[in-house]
Formats: sequence, structure tokens, C-alpha cells
Amino acid sequence: MNPDLNKLQPYPFEKLATLKANCTPPANLPHIALSIGEPKHPTPAIITDAVCHNIEGLTRYPLTRGSDELRRAIADWLIRRFQLHDNSIDIHRHVIPVNGTREALFAFAQCMIDRNQDPYVVMPNPFYQIYEGAAYLAGATPYFLNTLADNRFIPDFDQVSEEVWERCQILYICTPGNPTGAVMDIAVLQKLIRLADRHDFIIASDECYSELYPDEDRPPPGLLQAAAMMGRHDYTRCVVFHSLSKRSNAPGLRSGFVAGDAEIMKQFLLYRTYHGCAMSPPAQMASIQAWRDEAHVIENRRLYREKFGAVIDILAPVLHVALPDGAFYLWVETPVADTDFARGLFAEQHVTVLPGSYLSRQAHGINPGANRVRMALVAGLDECVEAALRIKNYINTL
Repeated sequence: MNPDLNKLQPYPFEKLATLKANCTPPANLPHIALSIGEPKHPTPAIITDAVCHNIEGLTRYPLTRGSDELRRAIADWLIRRFQLHDNSIDIHRHVIPVNGTREALFAFAQCMIDRNQDPYVVMPNPFYQIYEGAAYLAGATPYFLNTLADNRFIPDFDQVSEEVWERCQILYICTPGNPTGAVMDIAVLQKLIRLADRHDFIIASDECYSELYPDEDRPPPGLLQAAAMMGRHDYTRCVVFHSLSKRSNAPGLRSGFVAGDAEIMKQFLLYRTYHGCAMSPPAQMASIQAWRDEAHVIENRRLYREKFGAVIDILAPVLHVALPDGAFYLWVETPVADTDFARGLFAEQHVTVLPGSYLSRQAHGINPGANRVRMALVAGLDECVEAALRIKNYINTL
């Protein structure tokens, strides 16, 4: 048995189930879950129709690298969305389709980490727990960078020691952030690229929330965009992860991609050929349609703006809430301990939120998720409004 399995912590939702185990919520109030970041908007017909119309593709083995048509659709989207040079994304060298970013973020560390060098995998704190598990099972040590309100929930990279950067082999970043919604600007991303050059590590940028943002005129920048603006069209040490789960409300399709540094992509493709993670042909055809269409993504953002506006209006009198720069979460400071708040809210109002301390680790003397909860505004407008009203009622009883 791999001894590193013993280092893995329970997933946040396991802890949440234990926290709620002995509660008996009001039977007359239907349950509303704001805890899981699973999109609930309808999957667009262009995606579901493509799956159905290409179901005969199940009769053949797919290629690990995906079809040329899919990689072309991805490359075209990257170039268009992040204003890259037309010929800077080679579909044969820079792009690999993956079965959602979760498995790719995990597999990436298994492929790239040299466990003989006592490596660090540096990551934000709070964070998506896959980063931590990927580090441990690759034989590395996670190093946590706290994201705090006084730095706009962006890690303070200037406070990281030279010794940590020297041991760093992968830096995971998430922009827009989960759970904070914080967006790293071009200046921050370019600072990280210069650090990666100096200390020879890879930046793995989780950008699966990049298409969820409030202002249509201000899309969040991406790592490849920052590299291109430096004149680095080979994207050395830069790798991005994108997904259709949030962008296109298709979490069950398990479709995303990894793109960036061609030499890194070459090694990752070799790893994946043995790993056996090829996307099914029907999912590939549906993904082509999704990456080529923006109308459904614009409508998706409109729905989230509507929900954020309604929920913030309700909660503002009782909580400090603000519209995030991206993603679909509210990262809310609680008037009592985050675990007490989550348990009490479920017990009294039958609403589930996720304690922030479950998404974080004690690091540098604090748990940066303590006294915060994550609320995922993934349900429909009416349900989100009802949840907000119940949360307000609960706070008024404290």
C-alpha cells in the first residue's frame, strides 16, 4: 500500500456530513444546498444534442491526445479569449484534452514531480483539496500561502522565502479563486513567471472559473495571456487548466483541457498514454460545439449576476458581503465560528453551507478559512433567494 495515502485528509464534504450528523432540521423547510460547487443551470442543447448525435462514436477507442478538430476548437478559443498570437498555439504541441480539470490537476503532479529532490508544491490556502492530495501522492510536501482579505485574497508572494522557491517544483494557482473569487491581474501573473524562471518551477494555473465574472467588459486575464504580453509565445513553464463544467454547465461531460509549454505537454501526454485517460468520442464532439459557442456562456453569466444581485441585497444588512471578481461563490465572514454557523444554519433553517476552515490548513500561525463560510450560488434564482432569506433569519436569532 502506498504509505502516502495516510497523509490524505478527509474531503471537506466528509467533514461536513459529520458536522451535520446529529441535526434534525425543520421538516417543513425543503433542504437548500449552497455547499457544493456543482452548476445547476441547464446544460445547453448544443452540448446534449452533440452527445446524442455522435453516440456511435462509442464503438471505437479514442486517442489520448483527442481529435485534431477538438484541439483546433480549443486552440481557437484560447487565442480568441486571451488575445494570443494566431500561430502561438500549435494543436499538436500545446494542447491536450482531459476528462475535467480535477483528474488533470491531480495527474499533473504525478507526472512532473521529482520526489528525490525533497520538493515543495506551493499552493493557495484555502484551496481546492486536489492540489494537496496530488502533492502528497507525488512524494512532495504542500507549502501553503494564506490568502487574506488585507491582500484582496491574493497570496503575498513577496513574503515567500528564497529557500521555499528553490524547493518549489509546481506552483498551483487558482484564478478566479475557489473559494474567494479573487482574480490575479497581469502584473501578479508576470511576477510569478519571473519567479518560475529564476527558480525553475512550473506554474499550474487552474482557470476553470475564468468564464464566470460580473463585468462583460472585464474578463479575468489568464497565465498564457500574461506570458504572451511579455513576448513569451512559447509559454515556457506555464500550464493552464480549463473546463466546460462551470463555463458550459456540463459537469457530467467531464471535459476540459491542459495547454501551455510544449515540452511539458509532451511529457504529460506520454504519462497520460499510460494512465489511460482518453475522452470519449461523443464527449469530444460535444466539447467542440461548446468551445465554439459563446452565446450560452454570456447567458450563464447573466444568470449568475441576477442571483448575486438578489442574494447580496438580502444579506448586506446582516453580513459583510461583496460581489466577487469571478467564480460563483460568496466567501462570507461569520459572526460566530464557521463550524457553529454552518451547523446551526442547517439545524434551524435546513440550509447547507461549507465551513471555510474545512477548505484550509493551519499555516503560518492561522487557519485563513476560519470564521468564514463558502456559499455556492449554483441553484436557481428562487432557491438562492429563499436560502438568503433563511440565512438572514438565522443571523437575526444569534
